[in-house]
Amino acid sequence: MPEADVLYSDVKFTRAREKGSETTSLPPDTTYSEVKLSKTQPPTEPRGSQQSAVPNERSKVTSERVALVLLSLLLAAAVIALGVTIHENAQTMKELQKLKKNLTGWEQHGGQCYYFSTRRSSWEESRSFCQSEGGDLVKIDSREEQSFLEKTLREKMDVADDKFWIGLTDSKTEGEWLWVDDSPLNTRLSFWLNIEPDNWTGEDPDGEDCVRMGEKGGATDLKCWFDKSCKASQKYICEKEAETGEYMVSCV
Repeated sequence: MPEADVLYSDVKFTRAREKGSETTSLPPDTTYSEVKLSKTQPPTEPRGSQQSAVPNERSKVTSERVALVLLSLLLAAAVIALGVTIHENAQTMKELQKLKKNLTGWEQHGGQCYYFSTRRSSWEESRSFCQSEGGDLVKIDSREEQSFLEKTLREKMDVADDKFWIGLTDSKTEGEWLWVDDSPLNTRLSFWLNIEPDNWTGEDPDGEDCVRMGEKGGATDLKCWFDKSCKASQKYICEKEAETGEYMVSCV
């Protein structure tokens, strides 16, 4: 509550005159009338102003949340669209690889390209063809590679004796098996079947100095290597490194 106004009203002060003295003019009486002193209070805000500030703040927070939700939805949509695009591109690349495989006959596996022939030729002729295609007869460097080739040949062999040349020979020195790059055979990575190699001379007096592989019904422990006369006509497996491009690995 404000303090009450203070009022001074009709207050007079009069000076008395001495007897016998000369008449002098005295200043008029002084009157203080209706003097008011008021204590002013600061203006007060309307009642509704503070209440309206709260909804404004809430409205601002709500708008920010809506904006964040919309931004999150847009980001999620962009991620989904990107994932779909990547998947479609991957499918397209697979189809292109299949098409190239059908056109060229080369198949890609583990960074290498393999060609499984459908025609037959001697070991030397087979090697010449592989070299003309930028590769050589296959050199088997791991058990995994042997497994891949053994399983693939099951589908490509027409009959039990329909085997494939690989790049292994002891034509330089009997019993010293070398790959086409002149590296020696690692005995821990050899997959001879039973008593092979036996260097049988019944078909060729010079013996059997080249290696072919394959078991139509599947090989036990991947063992399906046989020595054979290098003059015999067999199918063959070529190998070369795959070409790595910006988006795919190819066997062009």
